Amino acid sequence: MIEPMADGLSADRRFTDIRAGGWVARLPPRARPFALLARLDRPIGAWLLFLPGLWSILLARQGFWFSLYLIALFGVGAVTMRSAGCVVNDLWDRELDRRVARTAGRPLASGAISVPGALIFLVVLLAIGLGILLLLDRPAKILGIVSLLLIALYPAAKRVTFWPQVMLGVTFGWGAPLGYAAAHGGLGWPVLPLYAATILWILGYDTIYAHQDREDDAMVGIKSTALLFGGQTRRFLMVCYAGTIVLLLIAFALAGIGTLGMIALALPGALLAWQIATLDIDDPARCLALFKLNREVGLLVALAILFGR
Repeated sequence: MIEPMADGLSADRRFTDIRAGGWVARLPPRARPFALLARLDRPIGAWLLFLPGLWSILLARQGFWFSLYLIALFGVGAVTMRSAGCVVNDLWDRELDRRVARTAGRPLASGAISVPGALIFLVVLLAIGLGILLLLDRPAKILGIVSLLLIALYPAAKRVTFWPQVMLGVTFGWGAPLGYAAAHGGLGWPVLPLYAATILWILGYDTIYAHQDREDDAMVGIKSTALLFGGQTRRFLMVCYAGTIVLLLIAFALAGIGTLGMIALALPGALLAWQIATLDIDDPARCLALFKLNREVGLLVALAILFGR
């Protein structure tokens, strides 16, 4: 028999991905909850937000130093806006988070940070993001402003549809058109398949991620593709990841990426296939590890673009 804990969560379901140790533990005590609120203990989210922008900057095929400048800006911007998105998400979800094992320890859910404190922190993050956005040209500025609406709306999606992962894909993949516009001075045909590829990729890996909370989400009324597909998740991932590679090939062709770059897509394709083959939807730790593997997938796609150039 499973013994319930004092907070109502069973002992075997208290899995959490919060990492309060390491360098976060060496921060001043008042700063630690804000680092955890921004998910600075788990940089994988910033990586995944950054990678579509990296792809599009490289795909635009501009000069080395200008591309490096944009990559640096997008790196700082990804950390900042991912942190802002986490604050918005946790403000929306603080009551629900208290009822889900993996999220019950988040600073807003646990009371370590007050709502006014989180709002002040959000304003600071948005000010930094605005400063970065002002360094870009007009088309990129417009796309950056639109992204704020997506960040604000994403947390509501899981309350009304079993497809919130699509909304996350639209939001996290926004770096693809934004990066191309920043590098190229506007949008172009390669952006369409590239953006679609990022959405399918994110739809796949966030479905894996959502399996960590599947049982808790069902109890509190949160919807996800993990709940929708359940035991058929592998087949769903096959469609998402195969579509990702096909659309990347089309984007490469439209951008003039050479044959070597297209062949190199076999490497990230192999890692995506590995995720499908080794997935265990009933093992939260395994789901988290496979989700994190997508940083390497994204870096290999960037490497393929460089090979093709």
